[in-house]
Amino acid sequence: MASPSPQILILTGLSGSGKTSAVKAFEDLGYFCVDNLPIHLLPPFVELCERSLETLKRAVIVIDIRERQFLPDFPRLYDELRQQGTNVKIVFFEASPEVLLRRFSETRRPHPLADAETDLPTAIARERELLAEIRARADLILDTSEHTVHTLRRYVIERFGTADALLEMTVTLLSFGFKHGVPPGLDLLFDVRFLPNPHFVPELRERTGQDPEVLAFMRAQPDTSETIAHLENLLRFLLPRYQREGRSYVTIGIGCTGGRHRSVMIVEELARTLRREGYKIRVAHRDVDKP
Repeated sequence: MASPSPQILILTGLSGSGKTSAVKAFEDLGYFCVDNLPIHLLPPFVELCERSLETLKRAVIVIDIRERQFLPDFPRLYDELRQQGTNVKIVFFEASPEVLLRRFSETRRPHPLADAETDLPTAIARERELLAEIRARADLILDTSEHTVHTLRRYVIERFGTADALLEMTVTLLSFGFKHGVPPGLDLLFDVRFLPNPHFVPELRERTGQDPEVLAFMRAQPDTSETIAHLENLLRFLLPRYQREGRSYVTIGIGCTGGRHRSVMIVEELARTLRREGYKIRVAHRDVDKP
């Protein structure tokens, strides 16, 4: 039986076509990524991956026209690797001339082939001609003209990730008290100060939303169960859409007055439901120990 070999993807193609954005998605999928690898290091890098299969099972290498020897040496080196049985494939990135012109104008990055004598449209056209031979060898040609950064990330995850890759988004549920200030960096914020406040029940004042007595008080209030049901339905609608936009993290703040009772209880209830539905949940109670 043949020994397993690492999966190696070589990302190449036109400058400005989205290779850098794609690499970030590959990193999130667990690929070992190297950008702008010198062409003469390609064979030793492949050999390293084969000798370190436990830690380098999947790798992405970005090699393009920034590397001076890319055009003369890459076709030969790639063909040699394929003849040796290496599991290596080319993903070729491209986009329309109009899109590339817009992207370079927006980012103000210089094109590798543009100089004082070569304007940007000419440089883009010249690069397309120079890469025609490598494009012909590609296993996948990816036109990113219609992609945004988010849709490209989603495509990479769906095309190269595992079946559950989209479930790897981490959702943080954070309880807090408005009197201590609103936490920074929230993606969603819900105010539950309209619910009956256990703080005004003397025997509950020193307890928190994690204590059975407070839970019983909150669950006895009709508005509590209705509020939780509405929030659960809203999050069932929103979270998959955050996933489709390629979000790795979403932070949801639930606030009450002091951050000890109502917000804590609501966060715990939401966390329990979302975990059952397969989401990766992190719970934090910022103000639960504050007076």
